[in-house]
Amino acid sequence: MALAAMLAGESSTAHSATGGVLASPHHPPRAKSVIQLFMAGAASHIDLWDHKPTLDKHHGEPSDFGEHVEAFQNGLGPWMKSPFRFQHYGECGKMLSDVVAPLGACVDDIAFVHNVVGTTGVHSTATYLQATGFQLPGFPGMGAWVAYGLGSLNDNLPTFVVLPDHRGFASNGPKNWGSGFLPASTQGTIVFPQRENPIDDLMPKSEFVTAESDQATYSLLQRLNRKHEAERAGDSRLEARIRSYELAARMQLSAPEALDISKEPKHILKMYGLDRPGGTYPAEINPAEEIEYFGRKCLVARRLIERGVRFVQIWSGNDNGFPRRNWDSHEDLKRDHGPLSLGMATGTAALIQDLKQRGLLDDTIILWTTEFGRMPSSQGGVGRDHNPYVFTNWLCGGGIRGGQSYGPSDEWGYKPLDRSNPTQVYDIHATILHQLGIDHERLTYRSNGIDRRLTDVHGHVIKPLING
Repeated sequence: MALAAMLAGESSTAHSATGGVLASPHHPPRAKSVIQLFMAGAASHIDLWDHKPTLDKHHGEPSDFGEHVEAFQNGLGPWMKSPFRFQHYGECGKMLSDVVAPLGACVDDIAFVHNVVGTTGVHSTATYLQATGFQLPGFPGMGAWVAYGLGSLNDNLPTFVVLPDHRGFASNGPKNWGSGFLPASTQGTIVFPQRENPIDDLMPKSEFVTAESDQATYSLLQRLNRKHEAERAGDSRLEARIRSYELAARMQLSAPEALDISKEPKHILKMYGLDRPGGTYPAEINPAEEIEYFGRKCLVARRLIERGVRFVQIWSGNDNGFPRRNWDSHEDLKRDHGPLSLGMATGTAALIQDLKQRGLLDDTIILWTTEFGRMPSSQGGVGRDHNPYVFTNWLCGGGIRGGQSYGPSDEWGYKPLDRSNPTQVYDIHATILHQLGIDHERLTYRSNGIDRRLTDVHGHVIKPLING
């Protein structure tokens, strides 16, 4: 089927030289790449960077929201202050909790958005909403939209790379970064950088497979696929399969180098928390393990970005399981959020500072998100229930004006302070596309008779977040 991207009122039916449908941006871009950090399971805004003195004052008192509250489970116990201490950081004086203290070194580069709202307290649908802009499966991930619109900066590496949690996928799995109705070539390529074989099926492992036989196999597949394609013109799935084989052949040379961190200087490895190779970890969730695995993904993300990968998605937390290995801290927030937060903050702070010292932060946007927040009331005394009514995203780099906190939540961290003007995921997505030079209303794709877009029929650019 022909592409039906409606850009500037015209139908664009061919990719540009880089593989994207945009021959040129809609307006001058401030960024060219994105790194999305996704905390699967719902990270608590009020325990990381949305400090609430009111909870300190009323800790242990019966929670009274002044209205009916629809809780996901039984999380309407007494008010609960954060188990973590908060301190001021940076010239902006931002309050951060101790478990994200490493980010204090770069907090002046970060723009926090504290009034983000969701539409559901269910992990799977909320994750879809943040990852794809829709609550239902079948829609392209944000990285797929960026890949579709802008294409690749390096023909030897994927345009969109996904680095999952080392323990497994989050809710929805690969559907979070699928291509949906876009050309299949725009979907995310999964990489597990901590594994011996980071990319499944890229390199032949059998001893009887030689470089010559591998190339002969590829050549045969190419001839057969091209013959098949000639008889079925317009099938994007077939074209994507052919392109994936061609990309895989190029990646056999480029990917191992991009993923090899062994030649990084010792001070860089230490900055990312990778200075204890071969370490072993206890069965319980622990900071050292979280620091190493998240830090490795952040370092690999930097290496991919500097080699021209357009969009990198990093996940922290896998799907539900016990003991907890995600941010869904119903039972014990301090036990779970402590290690996960320190691991995330160590790797993320290193990533920001590393990009900055290399001059890459100027044109790379970092987006931190999660599917929803957590309630200011307690669950089981030391846990927190789901809170889709307000939570935090933050952005950094790529022309974003750092050192600010935009859109406050109320004194409890329960809902936006201004309930009439919350921030929605569509606004976050629109702002990121804008920084990439894309008008979010003009990047569309006709599917089932509808001109679909990442922001659906919503969204506006959050201008106070942007420099200049």
